[in-house]
Amino acid sequence: MTEMTRVGPTTRIRVRELSGSTSRDRRDDLATEEPLEIRLTSPDGARRTVAITMRTPGHDFELAAGFLHGEGLVGRGGIAAIAYCTDEDLPPEARYNTVTVHLHGPIPDLPALDRHFLTSSACGVCGSASLDDLHARCTPLPAGSLSLTPEVLYGLPDALRKRQGVFGKTGGLHAAGLFRPDGTLVALREDVGRHNAVDKLVGWASLSERLPLTDHVLMVSGRASYEIMQKALTAGLAVVCAVSAPSSLAVDLARDFGMTLIGFLRGERCNIYAGQERITT
Repeated sequence: MTEMTRVGPTTRIRVRELSGSTSRDRRDDLATEEPLEIRLTSPDGARRTVAITMRTPGHDFELAAGFLHGEGLVGRGGIAAIAYCTDEDLPPEARYNTVTVHLHGPIPDLPALDRHFLTSSACGVCGSASLDDLHARCTPLPAGSLSLTPEVLYGLPDALRKRQGVFGKTGGLHAAGLFRPDGTLVALREDVGRHNAVDKLVGWASLSERLPLTDHVLMVSGRASYEIMQKALTAGLAVVCAVSAPSSLAVDLARDFGMTLIGFLRGERCNIYAGQERITT
């Protein structure tokens, strides 16, 4: 068998840099973007591709597990094993871009599987197209005892940024961080797609049997979209913070399901779009 080549999270190239009236050639690190195909297999030998997403290589098994959990395709405990695909129909260079998720039971017979999820690092997953779909499989989150001080909120963006190792090299990656209410960082994942970063984080929690993530806070480096709020909801995350703006549907989702949504979290200011009762002002 031909040796498999694994691509890393960064790719080094040569660039020409212009500065004023001078130029020079130098090396530059880019965030790697590669496709990942997610396949499901069952004990009876059935096999099906459910998603193809553009992502930054790394934590691929977590990405697959988080995606399946967020879309309601495979629940907690439904995964027997995850491995890179070694099927003979794949060329060697593609095998680290294909993940096979082995299930304990049959492949779910859901309408969502009638179409393949085609996702990109830019647009997000379009599997659940409306709040009505989400209401059919999720319930509002309880109020709980989680509360945050403004001081903790203001410290989250810097704490996230300081731990973004690949971003420090490339300047071109999103991040999702999981925090405790006192501001302690629990886990962080990076990806060219903001929704992929969240999937990797949720997948980490799922594979390590930490779901649901009650009493935790999600911090994302970009905007808060409907897809990110959907993934947070299915993981039990009641508080989502974003450096940039939320979308209108993200706000609707937060208000419908009793979540706290904070946007424009920069310096010592932010906007609370939903769930202000969890912030002690």
